[in-house]
Amino acid sequence: MDPRNLAPGTLCILVGPPGCGKSTFASHYPTSWRVCLDTYRKLATDDEADQSSTPVAAEIQNLLLDARLARNLTTVVDATNVYGHVRAGLLARARYWQRPTTAVLFDTPLVVVEAQNAARHRVVPTHVLHDLHAQLPTADQLRREGFDTVRLASELTVAAGVRR
Repeated sequence: MDPRNLAPGTLCILVGPPGCGKSTFASHYPTSWRVCLDTYRKLATDDEADQSSTPVAAEIQNLLLDARLARNLTTVVDATNVYGHVRAGLLARARYWQRPTTAVLFDTPLVVVEAQNAARHRVVPTHVLHDLHAQLPTADQLRREGFDTVRLASELTVAAGVRR
């Protein structure tokens, strides 16, 4: 299955800790489809790692989500999305606009996440990685939350020949 093959108007939410391959995966989609909290943090503060700017970045993200979903445009949310309340808010937006939802769960082993994180230009502290990795939902949990489709990134990237 081609990971880029989404139904028109789908809200695709990437779920995984920093360093798991979300942004690399998202880069296979058109740039206009992607909304990314790191980008909005950087625009607000000149520092994508500045977590104090997350509330402003989330407001920007929500404005863009509403604009795109209102127009039935496929949208990919490139953020950790590991917390249930964050996913619930995204699902509520999709339901409001009556759009299909897909979750891509990054089932990347912690040891791989740690290695990929160490090679990034912006290294996230190990304890943060561990905490976020521990928060990962299961595919069944995502289905129970209400996602129309749930995919494991490991299956999509192998099928599409994408390397993480």
